[in-house]
Amino acid sequence: MTDYVSPKELLQEAVQLAKRKSELSVRDMLIRGILAGAFLGYATSLTIIVTSQGLPPIVGAILFPVGFVMLVLLGLELVTGNFALLPAGVMGGTVRVTKLLRNWGWVYLGNLIGSVLYAALFYLAITNWRTGNGGAVADLLKQAAQKKTLAYVALGYSGWATALVKAVLCNWMVTIGAMLALASRSTVGKIAAMWLPIMTFFALGFEHSVVNMFLIPSGMLLGAPISLGQGLLWNLLPVTLGNLVAGTLLTGMAFYATYPTQAAPATSKAEMLPAEQNEQAPAFSAAAGVQ
Repeated sequence: MTDYVSPKELLQEAVQLAKRKSELSVRDMLIRGILAGAFLGYATSLTIIVTSQGLPPIVGAILFPVGFVMLVLLGLELVTGNFALLPAGVMGGTVRVTKLLRNWGWVYLGNLIGSVLYAALFYLAITNWRTGNGGAVADLLKQAAQKKTLAYVALGYSGWATALVKAVLCNWMVTIGAMLALASRSTVGKIAAMWLPIMTFFALGFEHSVVNMFLIPSGMLLGAPISLGQGLLWNLLPVTLGNLVAGTLLTGMAFYATYPTQAAPATSKAEMLPAEQNEQAPAFSAAAGVQ
C-alpha cells in the first residue's frame, strides 16, 4: 500500500491547511515563527561550520535541509512556505485576504525575531562571550553577509534586481518543498520529498529572506562593515519581494490553477497529519518556507 499523495489530493489538503494556519492566534504565530527562524539559523550555521573545516560547499547544501525538516515536522510557521500555502487557500475559498496578510505579517516578524535571537547567541558562542574573534567561522559569516549586501550595493540597480531574481528562484524551490511535505503519509517519505528542493536552492546559492535574517545580523555582530539600511534595502526588501512572488504565483496559484479543488469538509485528511494529532489548531508549515 503506497503512502504517496496525488497532486490533486495534496492541493485539497493544502487548502484546508491554509485555513487552519489563517486562524492561528497571534501568540501561536509568533511563537512558532520564532522557533522556525531559530531552527533555520541552526541549519545555516551548520553549513558555515562544515565549510570552515575545508569540506566542499555541496556538503553544507546536503545538510542544510535539516532545519527545514525539523520546523515542518513540528508544525512551525515559516513565512516563505506560507507565501504559497495561503494563496492556495484564498483561491480555494477557505482563507480571506485579510487573514492571509495577517498571517504573513506576524509570521514574518516571528521569523525575524527568532533568526536575530539565534544570531546573537551563536555570536556569543563562537567568540567565547566576546573574548575572541570567532576564527574561520566568523570570517565566513562576514564574507557571506557582505556578499549578500555590499556586493549588490556595488552593482547599483542591477544588484537590487539580481537579489530579486535570486529570491524568486530560491522560493520556487522552497515552496515546492512546502508542498512536497504533504506528498507522503509517512515521516520518512515527507523528509525525503522535502530534502530534494531545499538542498537544490541552497546549493545554487539563491536568496532566502529568513536565512538572511540570520546571516546578515551575524556578519554585522562580527564586524562586517554593513549598515542596517544596507541590509534592509539591498537584501531583505528585494529578497522578501522575490520570495513572495515565487511562492504566490509560481507555486500556490500555479498549482491551484492546474489542480483546482473545492474546500474539503472540516474533517479532511489534512487534519490527521502526524505533527497535528495533538493540537486543536495545528500549523504544519514549511517552508519554505524552507516553508
